[in-house]
Amino acid sequence: MSMELLTAYGWQGVILFVWVALAIGSFLNVVIYRVPVMLQREWEDQARDILEIDAPEPTDGEPFNLLKPRSRCPQCSHQITALENIPVLSWLVLRGKCSACSTGIPFRYPAVEMLTAICSVTVILLFGFTWLGLYACLFTWMLIALTYIDYDTTLLPDQITYPLLWLGLVANGFTAGIVPLHDAVVGAIAGYLFLWCTYWVFKLLTGKEGMGYGDFKLLAALGAWLGWQALPTIVVIAAVLGLLYALTRIITARQRSSEPIPFGPFLASAGWASLVIRDTFLAAFLP
Repeated sequence: MSMELLTAYGWQGVILFVWVALAIGSFLNVVIYRVPVMLQREWEDQARDILEIDAPEPTDGEPFNLLKPRSRCPQCSHQITALENIPVLSWLVLRGKCSACSTGIPFRYPAVEMLTAICSVTVILLFGFTWLGLYACLFTWMLIALTYIDYDTTLLPDQITYPLLWLGLVANGFTAGIVPLHDAVVGAIAGYLFLWCTYWVFKLLTGKEGMGYGDFKLLAALGAWLGWQALPTIVVIAAVLGLLYALTRIITARQRSSEPIPFGPFLASAGWASLVIRDTFLAAFLP
């Protein structure tokens, strides 16, 4: 499906795009759940190799990746059929329950699908059905995956952050990008070094680690997409959102003040907001 096909069919193309975005949101649910499991298994295999421990015999011999096995109910192992896997619609028809055992299906699954569609339509309205619009959609989808993975596991996988960084450089270097390539390269370097320096200053002063290395790489990727000029805006917005989130959870007794919170979701949210309302945000920092 090309950009020309969508623009040629007008509103039909928009409906088709929304449906594709919902389907991609469904795939992102798979990425969000399976990538941490795949990483955990990879780390366990590496640890066994180092310790020279034999790997346990596989129980079913079925590969586990983003494509296999097919999705199943975690309670009764009922394999999800194609009709039960239609984005949003299937969840509504099933009333949020497994068709086999009536176990509740979390609302987060259709929520991720709808969020993906809304954000995708937003960037297409901003950039149009162009190559830059396609790049902006990829930027959006990868940020959504990183947001939920970090929220669930406090991990920002290199398998997503590195491609996100390089894709930003490619988008700004070989197409009519968001910023000049020079600004993108400086943004990637400055984004990483800023949080890296912040990390070490905090650690030297307190003896504690204030954030993970994945946060450095994510801000570097955002700098590669949006340029060094956007970094102050992103950091300020992310810090404010993170502080409000932490205070809310402390006030509602959902966590203690000493417990860490994932910073990736706030960086991702601030980065995406800086993309869609870039001029408004940057006006606070630049003439």
